[in-house]
Amino acid sequence: MALPSVTHDPGVSAGRRPKPWVLLACALGGIVAAVLSILMALKNEAVHGELGHPLVVVILVNTITVSYILCGTVAWWRRPSSHFGPLMIAAGGVNFLATLSWATNDLLYTVGQALDLLAPVVFLHAFLAFPTGRLRPRSVRALVAVAYVAAVGLEVVRMALGGFGPHNLLEVTNRPEAGAVVAQVQYLVVGACCLVGVGVLAARRRREGPPLHTSLTLLVDAFALGLVMIAVLFVSQALEGPALQQIRWAAFVTLALAPVAFLAGLLRDRLARTAIAELFVELRKDPAPADLRDALARALHDPSLTLAHWLPEFGCYADDEGMRVDLPAEDAPREATVIRDHHGDRVAALIHDPGLAEEPELLAGVTAAAAIALENSRLQSELRARLQDLRGSRARVFEAGTRERQRLERNLHDGAQQRLIALSLELGVLEAELDSPDASRSIDHARGEIATSLEELREIARGLHPAVVTAHGLEVALEQLAARAPVPVQLTVTMEGRLPDPLEVAAFYLVSECLANVGRYASASTATVDVSTAGGGVSVEVIDDGVGGADPERGTGLRGLADRVEALDGRLRIWSPVGGGTRVRAEMPCAR
Repeated sequence: MALPSVTHDPGVSAGRRPKPWVLLACALGGIVAAVLSILMALKNEAVHGELGHPLVVVILVNTITVSYILCGTVAWWRRPSSHFGPLMIAAGGVNFLATLSWATNDLLYTVGQALDLLAPVVFLHAFLAFPTGRLRPRSVRALVAVAYVAAVGLEVVRMALGGFGPHNLLEVTNRPEAGAVVAQVQYLVVGACCLVGVGVLAARRRREGPPLHTSLTLLVDAFALGLVMIAVLFVSQALEGPALQQIRWAAFVTLALAPVAFLAGLLRDRLARTAIAELFVELRKDPAPADLRDALARALHDPSLTLAHWLPEFGCYADDEGMRVDLPAEDAPREATVIRDHHGDRVAALIHDPGLAEEPELLAGVTAAAAIALENSRLQSELRARLQDLRGSRARVFEAGTRERQRLERNLHDGAQQRLIALSLELGVLEAELDSPDASRSIDHARGEIATSLEELREIARGLHPAVVTAHGLEVALEQLAARAPVPVQLTVTMEGRLPDPLEVAAFYLVSECLANVGRYASASTATVDVSTAGGGVSVEVIDDGVGGADPERGTGLRGLADRVEALDGRLRIWSPVGGGTRVRAEMPCAR
């Protein structure tokens, strides 16, 4: 059977997974960029004085470069539909480009210096675009656009005003005082944009609630802390505050926290897959609808999860209580995942925290398990309904057959048998009247034929329906069977009162057929019949000491007995080892 499918409403494109060589190139590019940055810092003596502690700065800067590129590569591979991975790669790449200002080549220096403040803005862009990689709403896009203009546009203006040394190819005039004013404006604008970005993250937290998982909370908090430190650094540079070098180091460290938090989230996703395995084990118990919802909520770590069942006859979703459930709209603070069966038909929907969209493997695994459980539950319900219908049908057929056989037995007893007896009496009267030897012989012969016909009719009647059971009960009928049996029979009947007629008839036929088989095939010397009631059921057991080897599949007698017992919701078992005799045991529920 094909696995049920899982879709999201509203639909989100799954995205095309990047080629492996592209991902590998990004990862290797980050490492190569770090090596080049270190080489440039080592070759340029002037950089040593500018950085203060060049080794510390180089290590921190390249840690940011490599970590963002590598984590962005992983994010792009895992979430091809999101632009967040490429944004992280871009942030690491731009951070490397800014280190080109450590180069002694004029062109490389000019490019690096022009992009010196671009990396913090790309960080701002990535942090505000998490998790989809898209900036929303329009006001956020405008905020980021202002930051880009201030970081790149004003930096070009500063470089045109001079004061950057001999490698600056963009210098038009030498007015460093004016450049310092532009720098102050630039730092303050970018810093203010970062602080507004922190406000945007805080507003999202207040509007949507905290992220569902601790790892996501840590990641978003790392974003906010990084933006705060960027703002503090730029304001300190604009106002020439104290401990600028230490603030720069702290900003670098906080920016490096975001990839660490991201990797912690990936590790948590990996560990969360064990919850799916536990969920499958739990679903094997076929839980009730409420228990199923609780199991899914535990696996997804979302206590607010709602499981809505699709009702095709009403064209809507409903919860476990039968109340109508509407799926959340696209801009709602909740998200819906629709579960479909292997035919593509809707089965149910999970309404969950939107943060789960960032864990598609976990969500897909849990919803697939839910789909299988719901599909199995539906199939089992259908199977139980059909089995119940089959049992009812078999019981009705058995009951109708029993009534028909009883009618035929009664008709034979009250009709044909009575007419034959009347005919025998009439022949006796006729014999007395004729008083002729030849007539007497003919009449005696006719009387013998009538007796034979009566015996055959009685046998047929007993085969159709055991009237003695209905009239006198199962124990008396079994005593008659034991008396006529071909071998000595030890009969034990332990019952309190009469059983329902279908059970007594089934028990009679079971014993009758088994004793007949003992005489025909078993070559037995004795047989034992035990009938008892206990635990709300009746058990019938017939044992002989014959040759064994009875096969219920090779004849219709034992198979017919099994059908008769199963029609009453019972069970027939046969043990017949070759040379070890035969044991037949039937157990049938008894509702008095």
